[in-house]
Amino acid sequence: MQARSLSSKLLALAFGASTILGCKSTPPPPTPQPPADSLHVPSPDWRDQIIYFVMTDRFANGEPGNDDQGAGEFDPANGAKYSGGDLKGIESRLDYIQGLGATAIWITPPVANQWWDPLVNYGGYHGYWALDFTRVDAHQGTLEDYRNLSRALHGRGMYLVQDIVLNHMANCFRYTRYDPSDVTSGVVLNTGARPACGPTQAPFSQWDPTRPEHRDAHVFHWTPTIADYAIREQELGWQLSDLDDLNTENPAVIAALKDSYNFWIREVGVDAFRVDTVFYVPPTTVQDFLHSEDPAHPGVLEYARSLGKDDFLAFGEGFASDKPFEDTMSRKVASYMKDPVTGDERLPGMLDFPLYRTAGDVFARGSPTSELAFRMQRGAELFPRPHLMPTFLDNHDVDRFLSGGSRAALEQGLLFMMTVPGIPVIYYGTEQGFTEQRGAMFARGYGSGGKDHFDTEAPLYARIRELTTLRKTHAVFRHGTPTVLRQNDARSGVFAYEMRDGADMALVVFNTSDEDTLLDNLGTNLPEGSRLKLLASLDAGAGDATVGRGGRLSLKLPARAARVFMPDGTMTSLPPETARITLSSSSGGTVAGDFELTGTATGVSSFLVVVDGVLGTAQRVTVEPDGTWRTTVAVGGMVDPDIQHSLVAWNEEAQVLSDTLTFRVDRAFKDLVIHEDPAGDDIGPEGRYHYPTDTSWGDNHQGDLRRVTLQGSGTVLKLALQTPRVTTTWNPQNGFDHVAFTVFVDVPGRTGLTVMPQQNASVPAGMDWDYRVRVHGWSNALFDTREASATQEGTPVSPAASIEVDAASSTILLTLPGQLFAGLTSLTGVKVYVTTWDYDGGYRPLVPTAEQWKFWGGDGAVDPLVLDDTPVLTIP
Repeated sequence: MQARSLSSKLLALAFGASTILGCKSTPPPPTPQPPADSLHVPSPDWRDQIIYFVMTDRFANGEPGNDDQGAGEFDPANGAKYSGGDLKGIESRLDYIQGLGATAIWITPPVANQWWDPLVNYGGYHGYWALDFTRVDAHQGTLEDYRNLSRALHGRGMYLVQDIVLNHMANCFRYTRYDPSDVTSGVVLNTGARPACGPTQAPFSQWDPTRPEHRDAHVFHWTPTIADYAIREQELGWQLSDLDDLNTENPAVIAALKDSYNFWIREVGVDAFRVDTVFYVPPTTVQDFLHSEDPAHPGVLEYARSLGKDDFLAFGEGFASDKPFEDTMSRKVASYMKDPVTGDERLPGMLDFPLYRTAGDVFARGSPTSELAFRMQRGAELFPRPHLMPTFLDNHDVDRFLSGGSRAALEQGLLFMMTVPGIPVIYYGTEQGFTEQRGAMFARGYGSGGKDHFDTEAPLYARIRELTTLRKTHAVFRHGTPTVLRQNDARSGVFAYEMRDGADMALVVFNTSDEDTLLDNLGTNLPEGSRLKLLASLDAGAGDATVGRGGRLSLKLPARAARVFMPDGTMTSLPPETARITLSSSSGGTVAGDFELTGTATGVSSFLVVVDGVLGTAQRVTVEPDGTWRTTVAVGGMVDPDIQHSLVAWNEEAQVLSDTLTFRVDRAFKDLVIHEDPAGDDIGPEGRYHYPTDTSWGDNHQGDLRRVTLQGSGTVLKLALQTPRVTTTWNPQNGFDHVAFTVFVDVPGRTGLTVMPQQNASVPAGMDWDYRVRVHGWSNALFDTREASATQEGTPVSPAASIEVDAASSTILLTLPGQLFAGLTSLTGVKVYVTTWDYDGGYRPLVPTAEQWKFWGGDGAVDPLVLDDTPVLTIP
């Protein structure tokens, strides 16, 4: 821990200091003194806030007496049911949260909820299945408990963010078949729901499509579950996962929603709203909800201003992200902040889902850092107020970062989040190293392992405290504008940007690779000899730096290094140049194979040729007596002609670098193995498994492998996995859902494992695995065998597979980069084994009898979690 800690001076000088490590710093404004009644306080500058996101039921249990409401909804051993966390529990842990550096708490909806839905065998512990928008749920406590939490936060100079829902309420009716001309046919009323079948709050109590007076009120849309998210009519007017869709175009509905949520501002002093599922509500409705000047039913921002909250924050959740170098979904996110045609204001902020996906791809999955450079640039151009867009690495709707990314990658992601525009959001449990998506922090809660998790000495808690201190100490990270200075187009590696706020400037440098990397010739826009003071680092041995000749900076960066510098205004004389290296290539800009590199050198006897910044495989070249040299550059792991590669000659002792040479590689893939898999064998090893009964599986057979093709080019491996149909029922970011592929790869010459983690099985005889790929609609993870066992997935490594979807041929394409096969000259002898199942925060359960959302026909505790598989496929 000591070797990877931030500079010790940072914490010592962080609070109230005007200088830090000799550099100018701007501490945050002093904590305002709360009024005598601290229920209502003025709005803060939200750019200066750091949010801690709590799923209330899973955080802390302050009042065990409200845990079980006697409806069969409470069982901490069952992740589908209530665990017991409540508002008093949050209040009891404010020291813990504030000590982490958070200045605001975002809680899941505290409103009265549907406790148990027998149609889906799941509970509303999360808060998003409302029955009454104006009552505190009995599991959460009382209205006075909520007021006490608000007062306690405000008394500490902290703020309260409440999650709200405009789009839907609980699941009180559903359609087994749908006839828009007769919305009473095919209806199933959820009469077994607890504590009640329908909402109790007017006008939402008019929820039953079988009753004419309810139908005529048009409070809800009488529609089925969304079948195609690409159809805007369905997105806006159909049910999201069977949740009853509010008709927000009805003036009575939007008036009731405004009144309901203004209630919480008035009665509890809430300081901000996170608006759930805004893409499913018309933008004009959101605009009315926020900005309406109707005196009888004012918009929430107008109402908050009347109570002295001039900068009440409302940020929306639009679960949308873009593929690399695309921005279609980013434009959709931006449209909910400002009307793209009229310029009318809508939401002050939106959760930055596009950045979330790209940051995860780059830091956790080893994608080229150029993807993050593009996303930052497009975000700055598209989003009206990037500083008011909460940034995050994971949340309650997606896999935990650590379920597929390493701790080193997580720390890099956290440092990135603390040094770029936006409001950083820390999902509860991240600071304790959680991998369980909705595990409990308290001992008696779900997935807690029987112990509390409020350890303020935990390594990640300490790391986050250091990083929040960094952000608070330097306004340039809170208020500044980023400019990307260096990216890697080909792979993981160097990523560098400056943050600038007026005259203040900071430089942030990452090596996102698991290998040592060279940062070469970085233009800093600073005079040569400028001293850079180190403010923070994630790697051992980091120290101050000096800008070299021509204002360029070169650094050797260890694996997963990250450093933050700030010029201190002093200058250092540079030593005279004593060496020089030149290089050239006769191959031109694009090559089809290995090529020759030549040049001259003076003042050095040898040097390294560093390709794409990678030092571990850099080739050492000896200089001839006449000062000339030549070498061959191997490109076996490079195939994409759209990627620009770079190389540089470098001698560390003499601190000499050549100019940078760029090139591209254009090679074709060829089929290596084609396996035709039988149809209809997606029934488990013994032929007794069945898909969940929900119709979204049905005849789709997403887990039935039909053809698996292994393709290669050099040492790059591509897997084409064909099934009967690719579905996107749940709008997955990776382009397919209802199936997870787990792929085991055996690399010749390496010793691996045979156990298949979490699948109750072992790989077939004749192979052991060195890499394990797990991909489904929302995750993409690569593991090696370190710490792998029957229950543990192994150690996350990067780069993970790239994913493409060819819906027309029902094929998922996974590309494994050449660096995974380092030491090989070809893919000959590589073995691959492919299995299918599904994944939802863990492999989907297998149970003995039929259920809507679980595979059935076996015992998931002991039977293999494998629907279909291939034999061992060996590349000749």
